[in-house]
Amino acid sequence: MKTRRGSSNRCWDFQRSFLTGPALLLGAVVIAFISAAGGSRDQQQQQLPIHDVTLDLNDTLHLYWRVDYQSQVVRFEVHSRRRASHPWVGVGFSDRGEVVGADYCVLWTDWHGRVRFQNALIDSDGRMVIASHQACRDFRYKTADGVLKFTFSRSFDTCHAGHYVLEGGTTHVVWSWGAGPLYRLGGVRAAGDSNGLVRVQLLKPNLPSTNHHRKDCKVIEFRSKHVEIPSEETTYWCTVERLPDTFSKKHHIVEFGPAIQPGNEDLVHHMEVFHCEYPPDFEVPRYQGPCHAADRAPEIDACKRVLAAWAMGASPFVYPKEAGLPIGGPDFNPFVMLEVHYNNPRLNKGRVDSSGVAIHYTANLRDHDAGIIELGLEYTDKMAIPPRTASFTLSGYCVPECTALGIPEEGIYIFGSQLHTHLTGVRAWTKHYRGEEELPELNRDNHYSTHFQEIRRLPQPVHIQQGDALIMSCDYSTSDRANVTVGGFSISDEMCVNYVHYYPKVDLEVCKSSVDTKTLVEYFEFMKRWELQPTSPELGWRGNYHAIQWTPLRSGVLRDMYFNAPLSMQCNKSSGVRFPGYWENIPIPKVLHLLPEPSRRCRKEVIIEEHEKNLETDGKGTI
Repeated sequence: MKTRRGSSNRCWDFQRSFLTGPALLLGAVVIAFISAAGGSRDQQQQQLPIHDVTLDLNDTLHLYWRVDYQSQVVRFEVHSRRRASHPWVGVGFSDRGEVVGADYCVLWTDWHGRVRFQNALIDSDGRMVIASHQACRDFRYKTADGVLKFTFSRSFDTCHAGHYVLEGGTTHVVWSWGAGPLYRLGGVRAAGDSNGLVRVQLLKPNLPSTNHHRKDCKVIEFRSKHVEIPSEETTYWCTVERLPDTFSKKHHIVEFGPAIQPGNEDLVHHMEVFHCEYPPDFEVPRYQGPCHAADRAPEIDACKRVLAAWAMGASPFVYPKEAGLPIGGPDFNPFVMLEVHYNNPRLNKGRVDSSGVAIHYTANLRDHDAGIIELGLEYTDKMAIPPRTASFTLSGYCVPECTALGIPEEGIYIFGSQLHTHLTGVRAWTKHYRGEEELPELNRDNHYSTHFQEIRRLPQPVHIQQGDALIMSCDYSTSDRANVTVGGFSISDEMCVNYVHYYPKVDLEVCKSSVDTKTLVEYFEFMKRWELQPTSPELGWRGNYHAIQWTPLRSGVLRDMYFNAPLSMQCNKSSGVRFPGYWENIPIPKVLHLLPEPSRRCRKEVIIEEHEKNLETDGKGTI
């Protein structure tokens, strides 16, 4: 653990700007062709933040981008340091990270030495097919100091069939690189000489810059200590430490982000810092080793309240100027745990790492303490997902009866969200109800991946009032599982949770549900009597789910039961005690007035043209 005083830029000038440096074409070339369309756009573009991510393991391919919500366009820039006389470089978008079906923007050189740029879709054989509609626009390139740089722009929704629609949530960015020159791009294998993927939140909100000069801002780093990474694909490494004595006084966390040892960017997959939930005088054993080691002290199990989280491709998380996450103080246990997930698919030996998380904090407290509320499903095996199912949705409810007690009259403001499932989760979203009305969703990720779990700022704080309902839903795919998946803490079990960050802090900490206990007992009795399944009260929830021989019909019955059954609620205070009341047999919140489905910003003639083309292609359907 290392503490240092941060400069004003480090701690408070959160929005980075590359426009003044020579590194990016985005600050020069892109602005040049943007301003050609109108001078007023130039100033607007310069105010948009620039985001970046390393694409390959060797840091020879780098991607930068800007999001223009007004024009619904993302402007990209790629830097390639790979040595070749006429390489081709493709960057694209994929539903789940596969090359097949991806939508690529490709720079290549033909046999006459001309640099070309084309949009290609990848067919079922993994070969490039030049798209009939070229969605990659505004191409510029140059080579300087051995670095190939090129820019292009891409609409969120091209409104043409086969092209990837850029959405909020996770985007799987794929890349490929190969030697050239090429006679033509069509027919080239998209995998190239090398390829890969990164997961990012591409459509990040363009939040206002927080630019407050504060001399008292400091940074503390929680790091692993010279860990020799095992030659295994996946390693979870935990380090338990004690906070310095300065945290005997309350502080506010205002930002956190990665502190990765240079050269190990390819190894560090994601990291989290947890607080150990004990009384202030309790001594937690210090520890460094595998997170799931059999000889790990059991006291460490209580180190599970998230203070900070980062995943590969994620940006630093910055709190709004109104609030900070409290850390320290006379009632705060001083022990924290760093968990680092190392990803070593090449099974390299001898790599040593001391990466961790940097937390920016201040003793000059902000107006509000920030807090975290857990929404969604209880961590319980009362919930289950049948096997061999391509799509099965579970929902956890924060009911009006709970928010009426746990939220004050003035309400709270949610500004951040971390969606969480385990290995079978593929989509996640949180809906917001008020009375009979559905309000805009809190957060949605249609391409969710458990390998990319970052805490994300919302575009603007969402006001939650007394009596509101929040419904956290997760869609799972268990197509490759032979038996049922139940809820629980194990990575092979499942969860469905949204850790929402909000202010001002209130006593409500857990607002989650499971299926009503009495209803679940009756369900297993039904399965025994009418479906002749060997369920029994002695087997427990998990045992009964595993006893059922699952068929599509039985999966459908389970889905209907979850959708209609009343709820068993966890409406818990920070102390872990439930708010007063009877929390069984609670009705599922329903609304009468649903929001309409989001409409695409497409010209009518484009939609008709694509519809007719689809009919001609597959020969199905009628107009």
